[in-house]
Amino acid sequence: MVTEKRALLAGLSAPGGTRAEQLAAALEDRIRELSPGSAIGTIEDIRQESGLARATVSEAIRLLRDRRAIEIRPGRGGGLFVADQSPVVRLRHTLLSVAGEPGAVADAIELRNHLEELIAVGAARCAGEDDIPALRACLDAMAAAPDWDAFLRANWALHERIAQLCPNAMARAVYVGTLGHLTSSTARTADRDADAYRAARLRIHADLVEAIAAGDEDAVRAAVARHNHTD
Repeated sequence: MVTEKRALLAGLSAPGGTRAEQLAAALEDRIRELSPGSAIGTIEDIRQESGLARATVSEAIRLLRDRRAIEIRPGRGGGLFVADQSPVVRLRHTLLSVAGEPGAVADAIELRNHLEELIAVGAARCAGEDDIPALRACLDAMAAAPDWDAFLRANWALHERIAQLCPNAMARAVYVGTLGHLTSSTARTADRDADAYRAARLRIHADLVEAIAAGDEDAVRAAVARHNHTD
């Protein structure tokens, strides 16, 4: 366990993202100061320190594991450890480190749009039947979102789920890094047709998920084109 704890709750005060996403970001800040192989603690340690529910902590740990920032070692003496810093992980950390620079969100959107087709087609080629329910659950969260911020958070969660299915690790790292910029933004819509716009965006994402589920690469490309050119 890290000897000098910093209150994780201090890293959860910024708006944007679910509690799990905010906790994952706070833990990533801590991990950057540690060497590969360093012990982070256990899920129970983090639960007690953060005061968050075990399910929330477990989801944050899943996000970090999927990003290859940590590894989980079972058994006696096990727990959570800083993963070896592969070039892919270092690249993602570099992307996240420039989040506060002027124009970062616009740059992230431009870069993400260029990668969108590569990521989605890769997901369509590799997705199995067991992967699709999680994508559809993200769509359900988008449909049930009570406000625009919650809709965006569910949207980014869907894109991250799709990215995890893509076999291109380098593209996946860059793409998920751009989502880090977007989830930290406070984009909102005040348009009087916001409900219609939100419904249209939901349909586009539903089409994308169904195309991935069917493994239909042409349909995936068409859905991505609509996704990137619908204002």
